[in-house]
Amino acid sequence: MRPDTLGRTAIAVLPGLSLCVVVTAAASLVQAAEERLVHHPYVEALVIAILAGIAIRSVWEPGPRWRIGIAFGAKQLLEVAVMLLGASISLAALVASGPTLLAGIVATVVIALVASYSIGRLLGLPARMSILIACGNAICGNSAIAAVAPVIGASGDDVASSIAFTAILGVLVVLGLPLLIPLLGTTPTEYGVLAGLTVYAVPQVLAATVPVSLVSTQVGTLVKLVRVLMLGPVVLGLSLLAPRLRDESGAPAAEGHSGARKKLGFFKLVPWFILGFLALATARSLGLVPDAALAPLTRIAGILTVIAMAALGLGVDVRVVARVGGRVTLAVVASLAVLLLVSIGLVRGLGIS
Repeated sequence: MRPDTLGRTAIAVLPGLSLCVVVTAAASLVQAAEERLVHHPYVEALVIAILAGIAIRSVWEPGPRWRIGIAFGAKQLLEVAVMLLGASISLAALVASGPTLLAGIVATVVIALVASYSIGRLLGLPARMSILIACGNAICGNSAIAAVAPVIGASGDDVASSIAFTAILGVLVVLGLPLLIPLLGTTPTEYGVLAGLTVYAVPQVLAATVPVSLVSTQVGTLVKLVRVLMLGPVVLGLSLLAPRLRDESGAPAAEGHSGARKKLGFFKLVPWFILGFLALATARSLGLVPDAALAPLTRIAGILTVIAMAALGLGVDVRVVARVGGRVTLAVVASLAVLLLVSIGLVRGLGIS
C-alpha cells in the first residue's frame, strides 16, 4: 500500500477506532473496579465492552464517518488478536495432563460441540450462531466465540447474542458450581476437573475453585488450559469448512458457480490469521517464543479482542438480538446442561480421586 493511501486509510479509520478504544478503556476500568472489590472479574472487560457498545448503538447510530473505523476494529483487529493467541499455546500442557485425562477432555469437548450445535439447529438458530454457541460452551466461552467469529463470517448480531447470553450463564455457573460439592460428594481433585471442564473462562475457574482448595485450583486450571488448547484445531477445522458454510447459507458461491469452491487455493481456505496462529503456536512449542515475550503478546491480544468486541457491539442492532433472545437463551442453557452431565460422567468414569 502506498504511503499516501495508507495515510488516508488511517485518517478514515481514526474516528470509529478511537470510539472503540474509549469504550474499551471504560470497560477495563469497570473490570479493575471489580477486581479491587471482589478480587475476581466476574464480568470481564470483553463482555462489558460489547454490552456498552450495544447500549450506545441502541440510542445512537454511528454515521459513515464512524463506521469505517468500527468495521476495522471488528474485523482486522480481531483477526490480529486471534493470531497472537497462538503464542500462548504450548504442547507442554498436553503432555503434563496425561493420556487418559487428555482423551477424556478431548472427548468431552467433541461431544459438547456436537450436542450444542445440534441443539441450536433444532431450536431454529442459524448455523453460524449455533457454531458460536457450541464453541463458546465447549471450549472457553467468550474467547472462543471471538476467535471463531471471523473464521465463519459471523455477523455482529450473532456474536453479540452469543456472548451476551453465554456471559450471563458463565457467571451463574461460577456461583452455582460449588453447590454441587455436597450433592455429588466430590473430592477436591474431582471438583477441580469438573470446574475445568464446565467453567467458561480461566479467571472464572479461579473464582470457582480458589474458595474450595488449592488442589481444586491447580487441577481446574490445568484441565481448563488443556480445554483451551482445543481452540486451535477447532478453528482450523472451521476455516476449512467455512466455504461450505457460506454455500449452505444461501450466499452466492465464489466466481458465480457451485464448482468455484473447488478452485479456491489453500490461502483462501485457511485465512492468514489462522496460519499466523499455527505458526506462533509451533514457535512457542519449540521454545522459539521467549517467556519474556509471552505476557506482552497475551496482553496485546487481550486488548485488541476487547476493542474488537466494542466495535462489534457498536454495530449491533438490538432489535435483531431481541428477536432470537429466547431461543439463544434456551440453546445456551441446554448446551451447558449437556456439558455438565458429560463432565460429571467423565469424572465418575475415570475414577478421579
